Amino acid sequence: MIFLDHAATTPVRREALEAMWPFLSGAFGNPSSSHGLGDEAARALTAARAEVAAVVGCRPGDVVFTSGGTEADNLAVKGLALANPRGRHLVVSPIEHEAVLESASYLARVHGFEVAEVEVDATGVVRPEALARVIRPDTTLVSVQLANNEIGTVQPIAELATIAHDAGALMHTDAVQAAGWLPLSIDALGVDALSLAGHKVGAPKGTGALIVRGRLALEPVLHGGGQERGRRSGTENVAGAVAFATALRLAEHERTDAATRVGALGARLTRLVMSGVPRAMLTGDPVDRLPGTVSFVFPGTSGEAVLLELERDGVVCSSGSACAAGSDEPSHVLTAIGIPGELAQTAVRFTLGGETTADEIDAAGASVARAVSAVRGIVAT
Repeated sequence: MIFLDHAATTPVRREALEAMWPFLSGAFGNPSSSHGLGDEAARALTAARAEVAAVVGCRPGDVVFTSGGTEADNLAVKGLALANPRGRHLVVSPIEHEAVLESASYLARVHGFEVAEVEVDATGVVRPEALARVIRPDTTLVSVQLANNEIGTVQPIAELATIAHDAGALMHTDAVQAAGWLPLSIDALGVDALSLAGHKVGAPKGTGALIVRGRLALEPVLHGGGQERGRRSGTENVAGAVAFATALRLAEHERTDAATRVGALGARLTRLVMSGVPRAMLTGDPVDRLPGTVSFVFPGTSGEAVLLELERDGVVCSSGSACAAGSDEPSHVLTAIGIPGELAQTAVRFTLGGETTADEIDAAGASVARAVSAVRGIVAT
């Protein structure tokens, strides 16, 4: 099998499994308990928090462990907007993950917020001048992804954050897909909050974090025992936090070399597909994109049919976000960048990982040409 769906999830690193195992076995204590087992778990949680903080460049107390990127996005958008209500106006991009878009929609329906979508260009980039046009004196929060999960476009987050702050608004970025590929310094990005998910960097699913500057008020989404300094109640997943911190640290350590190597492989796959598949169209920004994300539309096909042909050939990929798999609707990301709905439904996304090889890319390129040709032959009959 050639696995080219790393944006959906990554294999769990052995180091992450080994780091978490003690806290699934002998050291199983609740970190809130006042005894030896609890103290051991609490120390592990503190160490994991410090590891994550070191990668992001924040204080350990700014790290809120969550069940993953979706919860982190919900907590950021709802929590910051409700706790810092300088106004009832939010700005998001139309290509955000559903966790951000649905959280903003919830605030509009239930709490009377007004949500504005900042325009993206044909490559999926939010231009600073576009944000300046929609931001208002009563804007409470701006949320724009660091890198898109479907087309891989990387946003000028630092410039967008400056515009948001100049207007008095807070800035959140969903960095789930960027982890392991792009620098995550919260100061360099200039953001107030940043979302992460463990299973994108080799930790188990169900792990992640929201980084939120400690000076900021944050209304919790989950209420209960007041864990995570009152920002996220629930007995902490100590083993998951340890695995996440381990995987994130390793991904950051390998990031520069991995981005260079995988970027070359992504460019190789792009050349193979563009030369081997007539009318193939690359989506997203051709330069400012994640190194391992290569997404196309193939006119005259069905994306789902191409995926089936590829899987028969041993190539595993996707038609877009795994969170929207099975939907009959065209991708909201592709339609937002101006691709017609019918053409958007021909999309296929290939996302490479650290273990992807050149031989796999060459085999995948040949498989894509065969699969698209086969599907076009069926559609034409």
